[in-house]
Amino acid sequence: MTATKISPLKETDLFKPIKVGQHTLTNKVTFAPTTRNRALKDHTPSDLELEYYDKRSKFPGSLLITEATFVSEQGGLYANVPGIWNDKHVNAWKRITDKVHQNGSFISCQFWFLGRVADPKLLKEHGLDLVSSSALYPNDDFKKKAETAGNPVRALTEQEIHDLIYDSYTKAAKNAMAAGFDYIELHSAHGYLLDQFLQPATNERTDKYGGSVENRARFLLELIDQLITIVGANKLAIRISPWAKFQGMKAEQDSTHPITTFSYVLHELQKRADNGNEFAYVSIVEPRVQGNVDVDKSEQKGDNTFVEQIWKGIILKSGNYTYDAPHFNTLLNDISDNRTLVGFSRYYTSNPDLVKRLYEGWDLTPYDRDTFYTNNNWRYNTWTNYNEKDEVNKDAEIERLAQAIEGIKVK
Repeated sequence: MTATKISPLKETDLFKPIKVGQHTLTNKVTFAPTTRNRALKDHTPSDLELEYYDKRSKFPGSLLITEATFVSEQGGLYANVPGIWNDKHVNAWKRITDKVHQNGSFISCQFWFLGRVADPKLLKEHGLDLVSSSALYPNDDFKKKAETAGNPVRALTEQEIHDLIYDSYTKAAKNAMAAGFDYIELHSAHGYLLDQFLQPATNERTDKYGGSVENRARFLLELIDQLITIVGANKLAIRISPWAKFQGMKAEQDSTHPITTFSYVLHELQKRADNGNEFAYVSIVEPRVQGNVDVDKSEQKGDNTFVEQIWKGIILKSGNYTYDAPHFNTLLNDISDNRTLVGFSRYYTSNPDLVKRLYEGWDLTPYDRDTFYTNNNWRYNTWTNYNEKDEVNKDAEIERLAQAIEGIKVK
């Protein structure tokens, strides 16, 4: 890949202030959730992550959303992904949020529960079951993997759903506030647990959490109502992906059309907003991407216009906004309503000063997908700001692995 040429956007609406929850941002550029697998083995955020978020929060008034973060052990497990279920996690995250706040920016913690797409072998090693809305697999290969591990997927019981809401997620929310996060974003996209309950392709339950759209949304809405009592609606957000066919989801080919399912959820969110409990933002994945793959415009399915028609609050849109660089016509059109944020992920990995580059019109450094999920510092914290000299030693950075943040005790 070559450098992406862009036009300066400093005089556009992208750099007009916008109020999100109780905070006012200086710009509408958001660091979208970006899994990078640089936490410690026990899921404590590392020294590498502290440096990573520090570098990406230098443009004052910007919003960063963390990589997806496990609310509990059963919420995972993937190796080297951070969690927020114990004091060690909280203390490490507090160091990161403090640094972001010192830079004058804001940070949201994305809460993740994998459900049926967790690693069944890793869960088994921790004495945990592979769970979902129903005993369904995303594909035959995953079924074989789970059965080989002796950890076949099973449906959560009603009591377990209750415990997730009032124990796991509630504790995680309290921990996030103790860690200094400005917002909490519920990951209800891309075929993970909350999405597994919402959509018929993954929910064949016959109890109060399955069947009708009202029942399929019950878990999510009960969770939302509980978290409102814990942290307040203006610190909460949600991410949805109505058109994603990632990890066995069916989108418009499902037995209930995604517009029907997600319109119901959005109407419920708007009802709460009308009664004084408005979410900080609703994050939507644009149909320009499917999981981690870009979709050609001629092959795109679906349109998120219905979201804007129902939800009247702040919207965060993400999904390959660089496709029409250098002029960013799609981006500029999207933010013209003065209530829309735009998320960047891949180009934020290779451009720590992305907001400044968009402001000035400086070239964007191409990203390196091969290093997205490695566990060393090469192509993680070695990307430079615009016009900085690249003087890193590749071999040394490959050898540099995640360590505990200084002063954070880890087993």
